[in-house]
Amino acid sequence: MRELVRTNDAVLVSAIGALLQGAGIPHHVFDQNMSVLEGSLGVLPRRILVAEQHAAAARRLLETAGFGRELRPDAG
Repeated sequence: MRELVRTNDAVLVSAIGALLQGAGIPHHVFDQNMSVLEGSLGVLPRRILVAEQHAAAARRLLETAGFGRELRPDAG
């Protein structure tokens, strides 16, 4: 799995999730339910991850859609 985005912005998580879903790129949002532990303060960031084989396509999609600044550095 490759981490694409890490953010506290729930709207951004939703927008990126919708883009990935629309492009048929399977993804997972990690730490989404951590608000139960943190008291819904939004302190803990959510992470969007994709499988290794979809990472390049997902990064291209997000860059094209104007979310390039949100991307984590590519570790691979």
